[in-house]
Amino acid sequence: MKYFVYLIISKNKQKYLSYVGYTNNLKKRLAKHNASKGAKFTRGRKWILAYSIGYDSKSKAMKEEYKLKKNYKFRNKIKSHFNK
Repeated sequence: MKYFVYLIISKNKQKYLSYVGYTNNLKKRLAKHNASKGAKFTRGRKWILAYSIGYDSKSKAMKEEYKLKKNYKFRNKIKSHFNK
């Protein structure tokens, strides 16, 4: 089974917020976030998929998700593409 690490963004007033997670079904997970059924932080906002990458194992995806959550420089680089 394939697992994905993803970064979604949402505009909040003048800045963009980002959220990182992992899943085995990107479409379904994004739909849950937009239906306010995802993580508490994502509720009540409109989210768009900004970045995703696939992995062959859940453990590898979880490790990479952790790295992406801590890598603010890369996250801000992705968000900067939406500020234009």
